[in-house]
Amino acid sequence: MKTYLVTGGAGFIGSNFVLYLLDKYKDDIQVINVDALTYAGNLENLKSVEKKSNYKFLKIDICDKNAVLDIFNTYDIDRVIHFAAESHVDRSIRNPEIFVNTNVLGTLNLLNAAKLSWETENGYKPGKKYLQVSTDEVYGSLEGEEGFFYETTPLDPHSPYSASKASADLLVKSYIDTFQFPANITRCSNNYGPYQFPEKLIPLMINNALSGKKLPVYGSGKNVRDWLYVLDHCKAIDLVAEQGTVGEVYNVGGHNEKRNIEIVTIILDTLLEVLPQNDERRKNISHDLITYVEDRKGHDFRYAIAPDKIKAELGWEPETPFHEGIKLTIAWYLQNLEWMEHITKGDYQKYYSDMYHV
Repeated sequence: MKTYLVTGGAGFIGSNFVLYLLDKYKDDIQVINVDALTYAGNLENLKSVEKKSNYKFLKIDICDKNAVLDIFNTYDIDRVIHFAAESHVDRSIRNPEIFVNTNVLGTLNLLNAAKLSWETENGYKPGKKYLQVSTDEVYGSLEGEEGFFYETTPLDPHSPYSASKASADLLVKSYIDTFQFPANITRCSNNYGPYQFPEKLIPLMINNALSGKKLPVYGSGKNVRDWLYVLDHCKAIDLVAEQGTVGEVYNVGGHNEKRNIEIVTIILDTLLEVLPQNDERRKNISHDLITYVEDRKGHDFRYAIAPDKIKAELGWEPETPFHEGIKLTIAWYLQNLEWMEHITKGDYQKYYSDMYHV
């Protein structure tokens, strides 16, 4: 039985990946989910699998070196899928230190523990792999309407968040180059889908629109992002973990470039399309809710990632067009209003103590 260590598995992408793994591989794998349950970690995301015998949750901060070592001493880990990270740019501008601690030092702890556990006299135990889940933000900003980020694009981070992720990537690369450590790095574009924390653009706009609250849009709203449905991203990560050439970086993009203001408009129009005519919330939804606010400091203009390499080498490409993905996402939030209410009230943080009686 292959054992996966998933860090940050109670977060947005991490929880989707845990659910994907357990659905795809059933009882043929074991998943150890490690999460510190900071503001974005939510065990309610994993209610459907929490009682499975091949799933275990550990409340651990990856900045705790000894706790990380204990995981590798206790379990024979075959795959490390490293999602755990502080990830919100605005928060990184207010408090960069937390981002450096988690994203850089936490990554170093994982690398050292995996290296120590997997090393043999002749290299590493066969079949082991570490996968660093990174972001297109490490490449900086594309200032024009043309061009893409490739794996060979120089790193040029513009925020404390992206700088911390770039630093972590370089640590992983240094272990690959210096120690021949069995690792890959993936860099993805903006994800969207179920279980995303509502400070992020898409769930924030859905929730505010349903409540008739203002929809804050940075600057002129013309900043461009490439959007990737989270399930497509999970499939890419799994593919790289199993078939990716050791040492390689793979960009994972959605081919869904849109300006932020377009995203907000599409959400409003889609909500009106899917809500029943007699739904009282329809009267709350209006383009007049759009409110332009002061632009974010160092706000990158455009991200656009080219997934040519992962398609050519591994056969992956995004399966979910944005017009389908956004409908799936909105439908999920409409069906899970209690989840959103728990998040916005902070009640989700009680779930761990209720579940584990601590």
